[in-house]
Amino acid sequence: MQFIDRTKISVKAGDGGKGKSAFRREKFIPKGGPSGGDGGRGADIVFLVDRNMNTLLDFRYHRKFKGANGGNGDIKNMTGANAEPCIVKVPPGTLVKDALTGDVLADLMEIGQRVVIAKGGRGGRGNARFSNPANRAPTLAELGEPGENKELLLELKLLADVGLVGYPSVGKSSLISAVSAARPEVAAYHFTTLVPVLGVVKTDYEKNFVMADIPGLIEGAADGAGLGHDFLRHVERTRLILHLVDASGLEGRDPVEDYYRINAELRKYSEKIAARTQILVANKMDLPEAAENLPRLEALAKKEGIRIFAISAAAHQGLGELISYVGETLETLKAEPLEEKQKVRVYDASQDGALDEEIVTITRNDRGDFIVANKALEKLVAMTNFGNDEAVRRFQYIWRMKKMDAKLQERGIKEGMTVHIGDMEFEYHE
Repeated sequence: MQFIDRTKISVKAGDGGKGKSAFRREKFIPKGGPSGGDGGRGADIVFLVDRNMNTLLDFRYHRKFKGANGGNGDIKNMTGANAEPCIVKVPPGTLVKDALTGDVLADLMEIGQRVVIAKGGRGGRGNARFSNPANRAPTLAELGEPGENKELLLELKLLADVGLVGYPSVGKSSLISAVSAARPEVAAYHFTTLVPVLGVVKTDYEKNFVMADIPGLIEGAADGAGLGHDFLRHVERTRLILHLVDASGLEGRDPVEDYYRINAELRKYSEKIAARTQILVANKMDLPEAAENLPRLEALAKKEGIRIFAISAAAHQGLGELISYVGETLETLKAEPLEEKQKVRVYDASQDGALDEEIVTITRNDRGDFIVANKALEKLVAMTNFGNDEAVRRFQYIWRMKKMDAKLQERGIKEGMTVHIGDMEFEYHE
């Protein structure tokens, strides 16, 4: 199976339904008053952690997600239907970022976790909502509010208890295949494993842990050499590190030097990862040359204050003792709090009124047009039916209340110049 651990997608929440402009026309009630209902809310884009997913492969073929629009309001004060959420399933360990700002929107780890990533627009108000003593028969009704539109970067960080690190061809794939049901490719050449592999390791009848075979690291990995950053990212969420070295040194490598070089890369990438509990695993002990290096590795382990296990993954030697110790060690290790906490912006309808207090930003583009940026005004433009005279008058009233003419004149606007607000453009007239 192909492993995809980073991808870019776009999401568009549903627009709110249109409000209705209507009046009661019933027998014996010739002037029943306004009766247009509100539009329904557009669909939210909701990310759901699915236990049946373990890569982001599905997003390679499906990169755009669009929520349904809310139903339009109708006569007799009938409100349009709210749209059902658009569910986007992701594997556990998915980090959701805003592709434009890099902000973390959600850190999704737990099975069944649901997070609203893009909020659907509220429905436009029908004309019945605008009735008041001064205007008993309003004709204006709002259009629906546009749903949020976002470009997202999805990153998958494996959720494993134990991470295997070491140079290529030290036997990580052989070890994980020997102690679990995982079957990575095992061959006598470097970088056999190009994608992370997860295996569930049983320690006794009831307990088990997840082990991740992280593809071999090389010098410069912390600086992005090879596929360094892609590989190291998956070590971030492991609680325990098994550091494998080739005790035989048959490929001309010194296992002691390898140990220090890999740890230097880990420290360079993250001091927090480098500080995690490590167990030194001297592999390929079935080869005669390994016995010569074992005393040096044991001296290294004593100096570093870590446990060492001499094993042969290929010959299945010493695996039982290693796995038992790993299981016992995990019982004593607490899960570290993640640096990237979930930072989901919780939508609060009560904040809508606060948008009017936001600062208005006025800039100019290359053509000299004026660009007005203000969330309240942008939403007002999107929800105003400019084909209705009453709606236009309401827009002009709010425009004057916000003193927009004065603000634009301060920036040097002249008669006939173009003003952009959201997706609309207007010709300025005093």
